Amino acid sequence: MGLRPAEVCGLRWEDVDLDNATIIIANTRTMMGNRYVVEKDTKSLAGERELPVPAPVLAALKLFKALQAKEKLALGEAYRDSGYVLVHETGEAFTIKQLRRRAYRLMAILGLRRVRLYDARSSCLTYLANSGVPDHILARWADIRT
Repeated sequence: MGLRPAEVCGLRWEDVDLDNATIIIANTRTMMGNRYVVEKDTKSLAGERELPVPAPVLAALKLFKALQAKEKLALGEAYRDSGYVLVHETGEAFTIKQLRRRAYRLMAILGLRRVRLYDARSSCLTYLANSGVPDHILARWADIRT
């Protein structure tokens, strides 16, 4: 979807509107020295934005939310309800380092060329542009003002 890794890790369920197929990017989770998680507002004022969610991503989010509900039920009090979208089976939010490690492992399993997550963001935005997504929508995804 062209989000920064810190935006993916910072996405909370309260910022996801499954009924209207939108997400609000308002929070990031970054790493300080690969050791400490830092939660903060988006990189810039333009970074805080509401975005449309493509149908395949919306379907995946719905399935993922249902899976999280099952995991929460199965673990009971042991489940840590962090409120984030990208969480471990125990409900604990992912760090960028953990996201990167899992993404690279998945690329290897699928036999894909290893691509930095930030480069995948650029590739996604290029794909959207080449697919005819209007500039004003593309600018919102890229968090630049038109």
